[in-house]
Amino acid sequence: MANSKNERIFQLIINVFLMIMVILVIIPIWLLIAGSITDDASLVSNGYSLIPKVFSLSAYEYLLFKSKDIFHALGISFLITAIGTAVSLMITPLLAYPLSRKDFVARNFISFFVFFTMLFNGGIVPSYIMWTQLFHIKNTLWALIIPNLLMNGFSVIMMKNYFAQNIPLELIEASKIDGAGELYIFRKVVLPLSLPIMATIGLLVGIGFWNDWTNGLYYVNDSRYFSLQNLLNRILTNVQFLASSTEISQGGGANMKLPAVSIRMAIAVVGVVPIMALYPFFQKYFVKGITIGAVKG
Repeated sequence: MANSKNERIFQLIINVFLMIMVILVIIPIWLLIAGSITDDASLVSNGYSLIPKVFSLSAYEYLLFKSKDIFHALGISFLITAIGTAVSLMITPLLAYPLSRKDFVARNFISFFVFFTMLFNGGIVPSYIMWTQLFHIKNTLWALIIPNLLMNGFSVIMMKNYFAQNIPLELIEASKIDGAGELYIFRKVVLPLSLPIMATIGLLVGIGFWNDWTNGLYYVNDSRYFSLQNLLNRILTNVQFLASSTEISQGGGANMKLPAVSIRMAIAVVGVVPIMALYPFFQKYFVKGITIGAVKG
């Protein structure tokens, strides 16, 4: 009975702690949404609050109606996220799986170079010269997909550790005895057993592609290839400029109609909502994949 009572008390403490953590996570998100639907003048005079004191959708109206390219940029973001994540999930396991096999001769040699890329890189200027003058990807969709995000050492090492910990060597040897080749074993045995780590890496890579704006900043100046993040960043810069412009200030109070403060919140909401909507579908794989894949192999 004493043990049962102690377990109930412990469970109650854990539940209260988790409830507090959930509230601490929800409050900033709710504050962000509330700020995006609050009148700009009210935000300036009263500050942010969980309940809008003066309701207004002017920030979203500005984004949707005065920024006609936002739907095109949204499509570009979905496209590069889908293509980049799919290609990354094809090439990352192809490198990680051989590195997880102890019978692979060059395992340590290649693993060192993968790990080395996590510590050092060539820098922005050499990368810019390489991608623009050698590979000529400037002002193309590939400029938003290939540099930095398509495959990285962290993903490879996580997946390698997962393969080493969760794919029994006996299963691979049994497949070989049955006459299966390495490619067949990889497709029919290894990948079906690796859904947690594949979903984890896919989510991390997808978030990276969706949130990325640096590649667009460095390699894209053609508005046809602006991703959502690049377009929103430019909108924010333009709004800040217009709000502080002398011409706007002298335009009979026109600057008061410009949602210079609330639009920042609206931009953050537009950028984060798609990822928040997809995350619950990957959560069950994410926790298992990231905990197992992070264990040293």
